[in-house]
Formats: sequence, structure tokens, C-alpha cells
Amino acid sequence: MTPTEIIPWLTLVLSSVALLGHLKGFFSSGEKKLEADIKSGRDEIALLGKDIEAHETKLISHDRRIQAIEGEMRHLPDRESQHRLELALEKVNGRLDTLNETLKPIKATNERMNQLLVETAGKQ
Repeated sequence: MTPTEIIPWLTLVLSSVALLGHLKGFFSSGEKKLEADIKSGRDEIALLGKDIEAHETKLISHDRRIQAIEGEMRHLPDRESQHRLELALEKVNGRLDTLNETLKPIKATNERMNQLLVETAGKQ
């Protein structure tokens, strides 16, 4: 084989190798971007993990506070018992008013007796 016969074949091989190199570079450039995206995604996941832990801690704190409030609310009267208390207080107020009216004549009698005692003591 002479060099003139080898040159077309050598040119074909070299141009094929160059074309393959360019194709590999074109297709692998996306890999670099994907690697960067994956790395930033991992960083975001790490940040989200920290955020999730902070939110879990806050949720636990809120849960404890809610349980404390629920525990305190168990001791408070419900709607029906509150209504019964109001009715009982109304009944007591009515009895006190009746008692007040009943005691007025006794008060008047005591005042008259006091006046009589004062007048009698003044005459002696």
C-alpha cells in the first residue's frame, strides 16, 4: 500500500474519531449539568431535613401545650352543668329576695322596740 492509498482511509478514520469526540462532548455536557442539579438537590434535601426537624420540634411543643390545655379544660363545667348552676343561682336569689321581704317587719319591730327602750330609759 502506498501513502496515496492510505491517506483517504486515514482521513476517514481521523474525521470519524473527531466526530465521535464531538458527539461524546455534546452528550456528556448534560451529565455535568445533571450532576450539578443532583448536588444542589442534595443540598436542598439537607436543608429540608433541617426544616423538617425544626417543624417536628415545634409540633411536639404545640402538642404538649394542647394536652395541657385539654387537661385544664376537663375541670371546667360543661354547658349543661353551667346552665344548672345558673338556674340554682336564680333560685337562691329568689329565696334571698323572699327572705329580705320577710325580715322587713322584724326590722321595723326591732326599731320600734329600740325607740321604746330609749324613751323609757330617758324617763327614768
